[in-house]
Amino acid sequence: MKRLHVHLGVENLDSSIRFYTALFAAEPTVRKPDYAKWLLDDPRVNFAISAGHGAAGIQHLGIQVEDADELTEVYGRLKQADGPVLEEGATVCCYARSEKSWISDPQGLAWETFLTHGDSTVYGGGLPAPGGKTDTAAPRAQTACCGPASAA
Repeated sequence: MKRLHVHLGVENLDSSIRFYTALFAAEPTVRKPDYAKWLLDDPRVNFAISAGHGAAGIQHLGIQVEDADELTEVYGRLKQADGPVLEEGATVCCYARSEKSWISDPQGLAWETFLTHGDSTVYGGGLPAPGGKTDTAAPRAQTACCGPASAA
């Protein structure tokens, strides 16, 4: 079963954790000094926040899958969407080992599709900042964890 993924940049992690813990009536399933994630079943969502990795607000949206067959299915949908796909492949991001691809919607909002294979002790390859919006012409080259970053 697929799960919607939402990643927000926040200004104050502790106050945001308190807020979302109360809102979701659940403690984070992952908590790090700069990051927290809730894997909720009601509603079924992977909701993540991070501080100090970019601007506050929506960083990106995504679809998290549970197995390779679902990943293949969603990758097929990406190829049918109107826009180029950035196939990142195996990566470490947001304290997790995953396989992922990216696409931008017509407004430039980054969408990630991914399958998580396990945990990581680092936020992502020693790189700073989740990305955010990409241009509508093409996803940008991956240079930072958790999102297509600006092209040089």
